[in-house]
Order: sequence, then structure tokens, then C-alpha cells
Amino acid sequence: MNSGEYKYIWQSTDWPNWHYDLAALAKPLADVCRAQGMLLGRLSDVGMTLRDQASLLVLTEDVLKTSEIEGEHFDVSTVRSSIARRLGVDIGALAPTDRHVEGVVEMVLDATTRSADALTLGRLFGWHAALFPTGFSGMSRIRIGEFRADEDGPMQVVSGPIGRQKVHYEAPPAECLTQEIAHFLDWLNSRDLKDHAILKAGIAHLWFVTLHPFDDGNGRIARAVGDLLLARADGNTQRFYSLSAQIQRERSDYYDILEKTQKGTLDITFWLSWFLNTLLRAIEHAQLTLDAVLAKANFWLRWSATPFNERQIKLLNRLQDRFDGKLTSKKWAAIAKCSTDTALRDINELLNLGVLHKSESGGRSTSYELSG
Repeated sequence: MNSGEYKYIWQSTDWPNWHYDLAALAKPLADVCRAQGMLLGRLSDVGMTLRDQASLLVLTEDVLKTSEIEGEHFDVSTVRSSIARRLGVDIGALAPTDRHVEGVVEMVLDATTRSADALTLGRLFGWHAALFPTGFSGMSRIRIGEFRADEDGPMQVVSGPIGRQKVHYEAPPAECLTQEIAHFLDWLNSRDLKDHAILKAGIAHLWFVTLHPFDDGNGRIARAVGDLLLARADGNTQRFYSLSAQIQRERSDYYDILEKTQKGTLDITFWLSWFLNTLLRAIEHAQLTLDAVLAKANFWLRWSATPFNERQIKLLNRLQDRFDGKLTSKKWAAIAKCSTDTALRDINELLNLGVLHKSESGGRSTSYELSG
């Protein structure tokens, strides 16, 4: 049967017998495996503390980006604190907790640190409940920790203004979900070596998001399912690259390829090719994350004999982790919770030591950067 005889992939009489051209995927698969090996090899040469810092950075980005894909934006320090608290990584003062952040962090960490455990229906429902602690998605009450019911009609992915919405995809009927998810989980938990472990992660992501079993949160859970299988493929419970972050960077392409695949045939070679190439870019980006971790370690080693106050330590760490915009005395005061005069004294001390220098870029306010 070709795709012209049905509208969506799950309507095929051969559903869900996925197939693909392994020969066509051999090179991108080998490239990913090589990149994984290079990254993990590099990480093996650094100490546990630096590996923990790299994992913390990647997991923070993963939580932020998997939520941003769905239009939800979290505070960086809150996410970082939540992950550090669970991993036992010392980052100094911790930010206040946020139950929505806590839920996403719980799901992401459960998927990766317990990747060897079977993915059960109860575990999936637990992830879903963690994502929506209030029982609401925005202003709408949704079914939590259970499948959608399609009470208001078929589950559709739409865009555009009300009255002129475009339907991109329609999911299988709710009455099919118990059987469909059972089939999916049996396949996912099987140790059958038919599919390469990395390809299995790509198939699982597509399969789950195509079933779209929940009222909301399907994309985030699909990415967590994929991360679980990638962690199995790595044989490592620590995450050092983020596919979610790469998908966010290429969000438009992701939705385009997903829609085409869900309206195509069960030959998903094109989808898996996209998945592998996106994963490769995610791993390559992780090398930059590791560079940043090593640069931070070298920075503190260089200045280890210099006494800094708590405000200076906080801001210097902030500058090296993730800082939006330019550092001014006003921003320093706001972040350090001190007066502008105190902020200026802190900054001038660091200027005299050569830790900071004034930015060459113009503007109404003087800004500062870390010295090389």
C-alpha cells in the first residue's frame, strides 16, 4: 500500500511494521557512533567533578529546550538548581524550587539515570503526571496520568487562528491506545537486536509522537523516550549531549520532517537519516559544552589563590555558565542583591586584578567581560 491510499501513516494496513534502508543509513550511523566514541573518550580523560559539571550543563539545557519546543520557558537558575540538587553537584546557593520545573527534571532524570529499567505504562503515566502537577495545561484542565479520551473529537495537531486553522496531523482514535501502547512498549523493552540501538531511539520517538496518547505533553515524553534509548545505547547514565536542544535549534525542520513522515509510508529511511544527522550535530555541539567546562575549571585554577567575596564568585560563575546580554553594574546589583555602589566596588576590584575588562562595544551603559 502506498501513502496515496491513506492520509496518515497509522492508517496503513501494515501498521506499525516500520522498515528502512540500512545501507543508506550506514554512513550517518557510523558518523554518530564515531562522534559518540570521541566525546566519551575525551570525557574519560577528565575527572569525575568535570564530568558532573558537563552533565549538569547538558541536562540543564535539555530541560530548558524540551520545554521551549512546546512554548514553555523556565528560569535557568531554577532548572540548574533542581538538577544539581538531585545529582548531588555543588553549585553553591540553590535557587527556589518550582513545581513545574521539578516535574520536567524528574522525567528527564528518570529517563536517563534509569534507562536500563523497563519502560512500563505506570512509568509513562508517572512522567505525564509529573509534567502537569496542577492538572492543567495552561488554562485547560486535562486528563493526567491516563490516555486521552477524544471527548471533543479526534486529537489533531493544528496551527493558525481559530476558524482558519490548518490540520497538520490527526492521531489514532482513543479507543485504540491501550492496545497500541502495549505493542509499542513490548517492542521498546524487547532485547531483540534487529534494530541498532541508536536507530531504535529514532523509531521510538516517531512511534510515540505518532500515537500521541495524551491530551498534552506528547512531544516532551517522546523526546524522553528517545533519550532513554540513547542512554541504553551509550551504556551511560550520565548525559553529555542533548538531542532536545538540537531539535529546538532546528525546530522548523523538525516539524516539517515529522509531518511529512506521518503522512508518508512505513519506509522511514528519510526520517532516520534526519534523526542521525541531527543527533550528530547534537554530539558535536556537546564538544563545545565540554570546552566551556574545561575553560571554567582552568579559570578557577588560575585564580585559586585570589580571594573573592561571595557576590564576585556568584557573578563570575554566572558569566561562565550562561549569561543573557551584557554585564552592567545594574545587572550585577540585581543578581547579587546589593546596591549599585557595592556592585561597582566589586567590579572595580576585578578590573584592577585583571579578571574583568570593559567591553569595547558601545552603548549607554558600560558593560564588562571576562578577560582572556
